[in-house]
Amino acid sequence: MNFNKKRSLFLSAFLAFTILISLVGHRAAFATDNETYKNLKLFNEVLNMVEKNYVEEVDPKVVIHGAINGMIKSLDPHSAFMTAEQYNDLKIDTKGTFSGLGIVITMQNDMITVVAPIEDKPAFIAGVKAGDGIIKIDGETTKDLTIMDAVHRLRGKRGTKVTITIVREDEDDPIDFDIVRDIIEIKSVKHRTYYEDIGYIRISNFQETTADELDKALKEINTEDAPLKGLVLDLRNNPGGLLGQSIKVSDMFLKSGVIVSSKGRAKDSEYIYTARDDGYEPKCPVIILINGGTASAAEIVSGALHDNKRAILLGNQSFGKGSVQTIVPLKDGSALKLTIAKYYTPAGESIQARGIVPDIVVEYIKPVTTGKDEPIRIREKDLKGHIKGEKEEEKDGEAGKEMEDLKKDNQLKNAIDLLRSWDTFKEI
Repeated sequence: MNFNKKRSLFLSAFLAFTILISLVGHRAAFATDNETYKNLKLFNEVLNMVEKNYVEEVDPKVVIHGAINGMIKSLDPHSAFMTAEQYNDLKIDTKGTFSGLGIVITMQNDMITVVAPIEDKPAFIAGVKAGDGIIKIDGETTKDLTIMDAVHRLRGKRGTKVTITIVREDEDDPIDFDIVRDIIEIKSVKHRTYYEDIGYIRISNFQETTADELDKALKEINTEDAPLKGLVLDLRNNPGGLLGQSIKVSDMFLKSGVIVSSKGRAKDSEYIYTARDDGYEPKCPVIILINGGTASAAEIVSGALHDNKRAILLGNQSFGKGSVQTIVPLKDGSALKLTIAKYYTPAGESIQARGIVPDIVVEYIKPVTTGKDEPIRIREKDLKGHIKGEKEEEKDGEAGKEMEDLKKDNQLKNAIDLLRSWDTFKEI
């Protein structure tokens, strides 16, 4: 096939793509607008000039994909055009298993930015933090990369190394991290109890299995024989994920009321999701931990439980991603990820670029490590053969681990202390 035929073919594809956009967001009037036709004529003129005059022969597919990327990139940080390979990467994400670094990224101020590192994964262990800006991947600038380009470069075979260069707000110079890729198999829900009657559930992201994992966790720690006195739902550094899962999770705590609503230009982007009484919602008080890494679907859950007076929010202001994206598969295997609506909390608030402010603001305090020059203090319990204290056996076991956890996490400790004193405040 000669270049002219290829160009005609891809120009037709481009026109079809333009019509697709009109269908999902811009209405049919977009396609008949004189200004649009004028600009398409300009596009064809430039393409023709490239064909005839560029110093080397170009691949029409690369040119067209570049033009589409530029168009979508001009809209907002979350809309993206994905090649077939990138679209497959996205589908793998929601399954909960892939090979990479274990970070969630977004575009902020024209920079690839870390929303949150996933706990206990390579990037987290290496020291990458929420808010870090990635300026290089393996020594190459990320300036002109799309989100999907960056994701594709960061991923790779297990055991291979990638170097990312980041800029951090409190650091003068860029920092290099050499990170070895690993299989990122995300179990999105972890749980345990404190003081035997305070439940703790950590949701790290919202993937296909999250609601089922949460259901199992609740049944394990909240039984008829040993009901919980309170529950901490930890959504800190949760970058979000599947909207449907966030709705199911919210519904597990609510008997009625609006969970979230969405509104866009197209009628089919408008939804109102409501809770239903399933008969087994937890009855205990709930405190949700949030911070600057709490985003998207995690903010939906936070807003739903807060506005329905079902939970108190504690921690720091959330990330502020209040937009809804839809995925439109295209004929050649590629796909369009397009922002089609904003979502609103039950109180009718849009958190887009604002975030959610917690009821109780508690700044996270980094644990203080023991300095090298600090003297080592020996206590009675450290002496070999000492007589055991009455509750020492308990403290050396699970309860001892609980105390260590709470010493390292002041936000969690504040939440648990509040739940333990809940009944006392109710009586007052």
